Amino acid sequence: MAEENEVTETFKGLGVCEELVEVCDSLGWENPSKIQVEAIPHALQGKDLIGLAPTGSGKTAAFALPIIQSILESPKASQAFIACVLSPTRELAIQIAEQFEALGSGFGLKCAVVGTPGRLVDHLSNTKGFSLRTLKYLVLDEADRLLNEDFEKTIDEILKAIPRERNTFLFSATMTKKVRKLQRACLRNPVKIEIASKYSTVDTLKQQFRFIPSKYKDCYLVYILTEMSGSTSMVFTRTCEQTRLLALLLRNLGLRAIPISGQMSQAKRLGALNKFKAGECNILICTDVASRGLDIASVDVVINFDIPTNSKDYIHRVGRTARAGRSGVAISLVNQYELEWYLQIEKLIGKKLPEFPAEEEEVLLLLERVTEAKRISQMKIKESGGGKKRRGRDDDEEVDRFLTSKNGKSFKKSKKH
Repeated sequence: MAEENEVTETFKGLGVCEELVEVCDSLGWENPSKIQVEAIPHALQGKDLIGLAPTGSGKTAAFALPIIQSILESPKASQAFIACVLSPTRELAIQIAEQFEALGSGFGLKCAVVGTPGRLVDHLSNTKGFSLRTLKYLVLDEADRLLNEDFEKTIDEILKAIPRERNTFLFSATMTKKVRKLQRACLRNPVKIEIASKYSTVDTLKQQFRFIPSKYKDCYLVYILTEMSGSTSMVFTRTCEQTRLLALLLRNLGLRAIPISGQMSQAKRLGALNKFKAGECNILICTDVASRGLDIASVDVVINFDIPTNSKDYIHRVGRTARAGRSGVAISLVNQYELEWYLQIEKLIGKKLPEFPAEEEEVLLLLERVTEAKRISQMKIKESGGGKKRRGRDDDEEVDRFLTSKNGKSFKKSKKH
């Protein structure tokens, strides 16, 4: 039934007003996605929602359209805060704001990017005259992340500061027990919408793994990236330090890589992200700060350089590719120390993944050059004073160089080592 709706349903048929239907047409949205078909009518009726859908399925518009329509129908409230959308990262908050602005640009919609729970609590505590007493909508995007212990205190403070009479929308690609806990605490008879199996990846995503010795992991990464030369790739690591080292290593080999991590300033993070989006760099080395919700057009490949310790993070990482019906590839490099974490991922998604094909002899032809590039990278980091006390400033300086530098000769695989 849902599949038929996706093909035959229209935004007008969902109850979206004519002005917003025209905006959807101008953005090239011919038909609503599954999550939009299921969520929008309930939201327009004033129901609370829990929406579970794969990444890249159009969740933002599923809550943005009903909220904007409510604002259009209540012009007297135009100067007040009507909706608050919380996200776990500032990058995602900015992206959500951009979608609201795109949908509401013709109506004078004003969007204040508050975004993350910590920033909102800071405004509630320190900004004179800042109040959410007029709030009608609270949205938690990537709700499972927002409900973990990292955000527990700030979310509780926000819930105390907003009206109890409101609409609450929870959206996520993965569901946790804590989401159900919040449902009991502050949602009123919510409609639960589940577009896919509990922990699913889209059908257009090709997933593979490669079991490798830890000492050759760098070599396999370079091999895969050169095999897929010209593709747009996101490489996920476990630590901020690793993003920096890998980006240097790859750039020393002539590959267009740039790092992004939570240790970088916000301006540098956005600079790196914009350079990647613009295609000036085609490899983004990132921590899980980039795994949640970011919609970057045409990411071809996601590589798990480090297997996530929380298997649900895998769903969010690989969701950066194969978005909105496009195809994509996800490759996980698994060493001997990460096997248990990888098996938990296969258990979670309910499938055994095929192995990425590669001849190890061919991969190891790169070993000498990769080892030398890593040695040079480590030396550069040491020379820049990469200790903890200076790391934040050094990372900013490092990214400044990444943002302004041009690559040297392109790296070519050689079988003449």
